[in-house]
Amino acid sequence: MKSFRLSRLFNEKSNRCFDVAVDHGFFNEYGFLSGIEDLRGAIRTLVAAGPDAIQLTVGQAPLLQSLPGRHKPSLVLRTDVANVYGKELPRALFSRMIEAPVEQALRLDATCVVVNLFRIPNEPEVTDQCIQNILKIKPECDRYAMPLMIEPLVFQPNVTAGGYMVDGDPQKIIPLVRQAVELGADIIKADPTDDVTMYHKVVQIAGPIPVLVRGGGKAPDREILQRTETLIQQGAAGIVYGRNVVQHENPGGMTKALMAIVHQGINATEAARFLK
Repeated sequence: MKSFRLSRLFNEKSNRCFDVAVDHGFFNEYGFLSGIEDLRGAIRTLVAAGPDAIQLTVGQAPLLQSLPGRHKPSLVLRTDVANVYGKELPRALFSRMIEAPVEQALRLDATCVVVNLFRIPNEPEVTDQCIQNILKIKPECDRYAMPLMIEPLVFQPNVTAGGYMVDGDPQKIIPLVRQAVELGADIIKADPTDDVTMYHKVVQIAGPIPVLVRGGGKAPDREILQRTETLIQQGAAGIVYGRNVVQHENPGGMTKALMAIVHQGINATEAARFLK
């Protein structure tokens, strides 16, 4: 049953999850590699800090899974690759799923698989590809009891935002989150709303499906800690942060600070002590 794997993803006391995303190399963007040039070293640093999960690709997942011991973070496996993040978009955009994604996840002992659901201005074909990916992977996830995380992601127009700039408009995020739930998500990974005090509406629209919040672009320490505190208060079931952790000068300390907010409920000011 999926609940068996989900129990490895969510903390047994807080019932929340902190997943550190380090799958950025999958997307062929030079700027995404900052902080993870030495991915083996980055993973070892994260494992020592003890997040609930680490999000990786098929090519790099063995770096986590080959580490000894029973208490390392769970693996969340990225199953789709896309070319939609550049400041200058290519002539043809795509979102492609790896072959036999759930079988590969099982061989890698993954706890969960993740797939995108893009909404990009004037690019409905990419949304169609995402939906086809989800429709393909969902029955396999059910067959093998593999939890499916869907990542609804609303983009701003590339000509004004310059690549990988998300749109925090709740009127765009909320229906896309609901579509992901309707398509069969077991977990949602969604962007924060521009006004984070409105995030309870995103949680509400997902119903019983837990919502983990994306970290997005790099932000100042105080901002990311305070935002996380507010999002947890708004009912989020956890976070999936990448660059705000791996690009930090103290990735281990930032991981511990965020873990304290997510699982212990401490405030941003108290959590900041882990960064010193």
